[in-house]
Amino acid sequence: MSKPESKIGVTVIGATGYSGAELVRILLQHPRVKLEKVISRTFAGKPISQIHPRLRTNLICQGLNIEEITSSIVFAALPHATSMGIVGKLHGKNRKIVDLSADFRLQDTTIYEKWYGLVHQQPNLLRKAVYGLPELNRDKIKKSCLVANPGCYPTAAILALAPALQKNLIEKEAIIVDAKSGVTGAGRKLTLTTHFPEVNENMNAYQVEGHRHLPEMEEELSKLSGGKVQITFVPHLIPLNRGILSTCYARLRNSLNVKEIQDLYTQFYQQDPFVEVLPVGSFPQIKEVIFSNRCRLGLTINNTTGWLIVISVIDNLGKGASGQAVQNMNLMCGFPEELGLC
Repeated sequence: MSKPESKIGVTVIGATGYSGAELVRILLQHPRVKLEKVISRTFAGKPISQIHPRLRTNLICQGLNIEEITSSIVFAALPHATSMGIVGKLHGKNRKIVDLSADFRLQDTTIYEKWYGLVHQQPNLLRKAVYGLPELNRDKIKKSCLVANPGCYPTAAILALAPALQKNLIEKEAIIVDAKSGVTGAGRKLTLTTHFPEVNENMNAYQVEGHRHLPEMEEELSKLSGGKVQITFVPHLIPLNRGILSTCYARLRNSLNVKEIQDLYTQFYQQDPFVEVLPVGSFPQIKEVIFSNRCRLGLTINNTTGWLIVISVIDNLGKGASGQAVQNMNLMCGFPEELGLC
């Protein structure tokens, strides 16, 4: 009889927020993980199953004590600014860290400070952090001890545009991303704009002048394309719990037909288990990816304007947050990339 495979110890900091609770849900079912600690300052001392009854575990939420975290892998599911100091302390203790905040996604501290309104306290770690989009950075993630998990909107947009930009099929200066997200993308904290009567039977654009995820999209896509990418990005809130649909528009540089571009996208993602390029004439829907780590892409060309249109859908708590974080953990630990995910 074969020897059972060993499990690695894992801690989740910020375990009671939407992303943290989704992480706990996925990790409890992961065959190579032992979830050792769930940390929540707000609910310390309470069973996490009392906060989120769908989580079948006896784990008790603990307060944060860096010295007591001995797990091999630590997930930090915390707001920006809160995360950077904690990650800085953990990094010095030889832990592998997946950070779900925005604190380590941007390489340029001046850009971070412009969009987030505060001075970055760990600029030395920015050079060590790897942007955790496996479809673009798989080999770097495997070698990294600090992975910056991408934002939900950037994940959907980057996956939609990466093949076209990498192959220089579209103009870099006139890209439009029109994105719509479910309410969990705003986090668990109560606000008027996410109050049920405000969201139900409604849809609204927000942060139209500039959303914090915009520089993340532009930075990663500029690296990929070898030139400065400029995007007009407008997010919208829709009355769903979870899911993102992004419609991306870009002017084609060359005369290609839809089938040629669809073949190019299929080839680009042929080694990526969670990205599915749909047949010509098919377009994805949010309900197809809920509670999964999948991204589905559909594309076409507007023959009147000569613009490429790519539609992507993800679950903002799955491929847009916690599912992708576990995918990154799998790569960092040498596990099969799809392990524990669907």
